[in-house]
Amino acid sequence: MPEEKSNLEEKLAFSPKPVWEGLDKEKVGIINSFNEDYRKFISDSKTERACVTNAKKVLEDNAFVDISEVKELKPGSRIFKINKNKNMAFAVIGREDLRKGCNILASHIDSPRLDLKARTIYEDGDAMMAVLKTHYYGGIKKYQWVNTPLAIHGKIVKENGESIDLCIGENSDDPVFIISDLLPHLSKKQQGDRKMRDVIKGEELNVLMGGIPIDDEDVKEKIKLNILNILNEKYGIIEEDFVSAEIELVPSGPARDVGLDRSMLGAYGHDDRVCAYTSMMASVEMETPSRTSVVILYDKEEIGSVGNTGASSLFLESFMSDLLDKTDDGCGVKDIQNMMESSMAISGDVSPGVNPSFKGVHEMMNAAKLGCGIVITKFTGAGGKFSGNDAPAEYIAFLRKIFNEKDIRWQPCELGKVDEGGGGTVARFIANKNVEIIDAGPPVLGMHSPFEIVSKADVYETYKAYKAFLESKWI
Repeated sequence: MPEEKSNLEEKLAFSPKPVWEGLDKEKVGIINSFNEDYRKFISDSKTERACVTNAKKVLEDNAFVDISEVKELKPGSRIFKINKNKNMAFAVIGREDLRKGCNILASHIDSPRLDLKARTIYEDGDAMMAVLKTHYYGGIKKYQWVNTPLAIHGKIVKENGESIDLCIGENSDDPVFIISDLLPHLSKKQQGDRKMRDVIKGEELNVLMGGIPIDDEDVKEKIKLNILNILNEKYGIIEEDFVSAEIELVPSGPARDVGLDRSMLGAYGHDDRVCAYTSMMASVEMETPSRTSVVILYDKEEIGSVGNTGASSLFLESFMSDLLDKTDDGCGVKDIQNMMESSMAISGDVSPGVNPSFKGVHEMMNAAKLGCGIVITKFTGAGGKFSGNDAPAEYIAFLRKIFNEKDIRWQPCELGKVDEGGGGTVARFIANKNVEIIDAGPPVLGMHSPFEIVSKADVYETYKAYKAFLESKWI
């Protein structure tokens, strides 16, 4: 009798299964090898510009070419297009007519960080230091960014058009940069009564830059001028050049294994470069598909998907138009509309994993657990699903079938308790183009912090799921 009950439970009930359970050494080795390559990529891709540059190299090493260099696209053609050096799209052309739709994977490659202001360097005479002023980007807990070693990454474009790339704080012999917090002995009145969001205020995110004065008695701000002189001698820049610059302060150092069993990977920017990387590798390792596969990596998701590199731009339509132009004698607006309406998509984005110290924010029956595979999030938004996408039942059933047939571990998830909070992704912007879309990606701990945590098993299952999706055909 107990055996019959067990069989009935297995047949009727649903419960996500841990990925690691029952794996042999060979499969564990495959997971670890894939994550080792990902570790290198994310450690070197801490800005959207760097992510595009490194993705371009991976694509070119795997026979993808710039679409501007191709006159005609045929089944099996592998092409990419870069937009403003901050986002990109790439595709493997399928055997079917493009007007019958594509399989689209969309993720974003920007992450919360600190940006330098246009006028950024000042000297604090009372503290005898040169300091940088910052403006945070995206949703951060500001207190997490103090007393954390930071690196400077970015680009300065001089008045004459010369471009200068900066990367300071990643090599072992580089200096790092710090926002210094107030010591506990003196913080009771200054910080003790502040709410969590104001423990560190935006205008207190000031970065220590130096403390040696230049040897010139006629100069008023000697320490600031010494910093400017060092920058001028090494990079040929002056203070005004910071007005035409994009300089980001990000956590210093590479991704690291987490846990004694090394089952997790900690890094800055898993949200959402883990989905960008797994999307890219799924595309790279495809053979000629039935339907054309498209991967698009967006910028500006963390601040609302705005601008000409975000998901609200026309870049996806522009890329689709390019594909049609080079596979046919010509295309019109209606052709692009037909292609979009016949397409299906995944918004590759991460979900919050259950934090063992803060389980109260989750409704545990619908919470994502690290190590149980890729997360399918039917809807995003906040409260009553406001400002989110809500995928239809038919499409979710189709994805379930694909993942189950390929033995891909997956789990459903909501973003937390109904009235706890919420969030959005690029999904709603692509859904507005009348494309079927759902959010799917690995669970993450410490999202938007300087050091986020993912399970290596979930990263690999996400890659498998994305590859299965790109190779599938809409029923």
